[in-house]
Amino acid sequence: MNLDMLNLLDKMFVLLWPMLRISAFLMFSSIFSIRAVNLRIRITLALVLTVFLSMQIDIPRIDPVTPEGLKEVFNQIFIGFSMAMFMQLATAAIVIAGQAVSGSMGLSMATMIDPSLGSVPVVSQFFNILGTLVFLSIGGHLIVFGLLLESFTLFPIGKALFSQDLLGKMTAWGSMMFFAALLISLPVVITLLFVNIGVGFITRAAPSLNIFSVGLPAILLAGFVVLWLAVPSIVSRISWLWVQTFGQMRGMLLGG
Repeated sequence: MNLDMLNLLDKMFVLLWPMLRISAFLMFSSIFSIRAVNLRIRITLALVLTVFLSMQIDIPRIDPVTPEGLKEVFNQIFIGFSMAMFMQLATAAIVIAGQAVSGSMGLSMATMIDPSLGSVPVVSQFFNILGTLVFLSIGGHLIVFGLLLESFTLFPIGKALFSQDLLGKMTAWGSMMFFAALLISLPVVITLLFVNIGVGFITRAAPSLNIFSVGLPAILLAGFVVLWLAVPSIVSRISWLWVQTFGQMRGMLLGG
């Protein structure tokens, strides 16, 4: 009986290390941490991936209660968190693009409470849903799971990921977040800028017209029309953003 318990504990220790990395990724990533993917689904998904991975690679046996084991616990969590952070920054770029469009349309005050993002404008929520659909349509979940499983080959258990080069890549990707937000929102923002200029000329030519009773409805209506026409362009730019995100995640694993 004691031998069976020891064997069981030994197998649990073996599954612990990949489980930590996979669980940290699923918990901190923007797509898999939404309300639709509840805790039970994430736990089941992490268990399935861990069992599948344990059949593919050799996992070293490290006692988690030793100093070396505690160091490895934080190392595995940090690797999963670092991979998830790239996805978080991509989602933040989509939200910032929605905020820019909301400001141009005059919808900054129309906000919604998102459990994972907090209070965001309704256009940002629409962009976020659109980004999730684009992510699934291009097979992003399969690509991300492939990169996650590949990380155990490029960064096996026992090898640290933290380096100055990794911090530089994450900082550079953080600046890329604002560039991607600008590209996504540019068609709508530029068009609404010209609409605002036109409304300004009209109110200047006819001062008796009330800017709030004429300008705001016109800008709002034009914003919805332009947003509807710009959806194909926005989808292609969001798809480009996800592809760049996958490239950054793989570059982190290859050059970290």
